[in-house]
Amino acid sequence: MASLPFSLPSLAGKVFLVTGGNTGVGFYTVQQLAISGARVYMGARSPEKAASAIDKIRAEAPNADVHFLQMDLMDLQSVVNAAKQFKEKEEKLHGLVNNAGIMATPFALSAADGFEAQWQTNYLSHWLLTYHLLELLSSTSSLDGMGPGSVRVVNVTSDGHNFAPKSGIDFNDLKQERGGIWSRYGMSKVGNILHAKQLNKLYGPNGSEAGRGGVVWTAAVHPGHIDTDLNKQTALPKCFYIILKTLGVYSHPREGAYNSLFAVASPDFKASDGGEYFVPGQKRKLPSKVSQDMGLAERLWEWTREEMQKRNLLG
Repeated sequence: MASLPFSLPSLAGKVFLVTGGNTGVGFYTVQQLAISGARVYMGARSPEKAASAIDKIRAEAPNADVHFLQMDLMDLQSVVNAAKQFKEKEEKLHGLVNNAGIMATPFALSAADGFEAQWQTNYLSHWLLTYHLLELLSSTSSLDGMGPGSVRVVNVTSDGHNFAPKSGIDFNDLKQERGGIWSRYGMSKVGNILHAKQLNKLYGPNGSEAGRGGVVWTAAVHPGHIDTDLNKQTALPKCFYIILKTLGVYSHPREGAYNSLFAVASPDFKASDGGEYFVPGQKRKLPSKVSQDMGLAERLWEWTREEMQKRNLLG
């Protein structure tokens, strides 16, 4: 893998989980973490695709400590089960990268849960996964020898959050049936940013919950415009993808992993970066106004918690 534009220390002895780790940006995130010495769990739906991806990583790094963790983000119970399985396997978790996602797909509802597909895949499932791993993340941070920033959560979002409804999160139309492919995508990406900000408020260096356990650093990162299968799964005509690729708009997925790696493991990421939004080049940037609204972040957190509780998914 090409050298990174920032420092990344040895990650030997550390444990990470990356969702959507079998392809695209997630694959290169898993690969670099493993090459740096970490044990990495690759969250994915398909055992066959995960096995192929792991073989590819081990072809370059034979000693890569990579493991498959099955989860289907379109099935919330599957996400809960994955978190439970992870906690049965590991007593520590140093970094969670909520990477998996879909973009501008045709309107669909998850068969198991009835939520709009992008809202569930991009936001809800990652909120739920993080929720079930928060105690483990916090306890890992509290272990002896764990310095500041030893434990982190990264949400992969997008500049597409700017396509969200005017309110950011439309609680009166969460399925965005009055919206379109981009408003649905945008709302889910606003959700990722608000989630990171609320996590920082609760578990960051000055968080209200941090005093009860260890501190967890968070960030929301935009990977850039990347040439991945994400672009091929949209409801847009395929000619758009071909034209944009020909014009050189897309970057390699390897570069798309840089922001995730920076936020989850680099010593160059500081406590003051907690809860912030990063764009390519590891640069902090203010997201849309609604994505900075901490009142909205708290309201979304409470709505999500209550919705998951109704479904008996919080344990």
